[in-house]
Amino acid sequence: MPVFVHSQVRRVVIQTAVVSRVVQKLLTLLGETASEVSIDFVGDARMRHLNRAYRRKDRTTDVLAFASREAGGPHSPMLGDVVVSVPAAMRQAKELGHALNQELARLLIHGLLHLVGYDHELGAKEAQRMRRKEEKLFAALKPLPKLVTC
Repeated sequence: MPVFVHSQVRRVVIQTAVVSRVVQKLLTLLGETASEVSIDFVGDARMRHLNRAYRRKDRTTDVLAFASREAGGPHSPMLGDVVVSVPAAMRQAKELGHALNQELARLLIHGLLHLVGYDHELGAKEAQRMRRKEEKLFAALKPLPKLVTC
């Protein structure tokens, strides 16, 4: 299950091999052992551009997920792309009083869940279902490996 990790940020060093192993573990836990995924770490400007272009929301956000299965067409092992704004993750980690490493892990989980069909925007019941799954997956990663160095 290939995981393609790319970082466009300079403020921190993303440990791409560690991120790849964590995402592979999460895909296994989600029953997606034959799937491929792309992970991209970006800055706020890039994230704002993507959010505006694909969601018509002219602001940055913390994570976006682009599910290949939603596009239709022939079946492909490519599950999709998860894009994480590192500056947004840094702000949220500070606001919530936890480490950037923890916030990045949570955002990766959130994005992957969107790729496999979870959608908290469908209502309170689905949001609760997604939150429970996020917590279960996060617990399965402990002890959390170091995804980033500052």
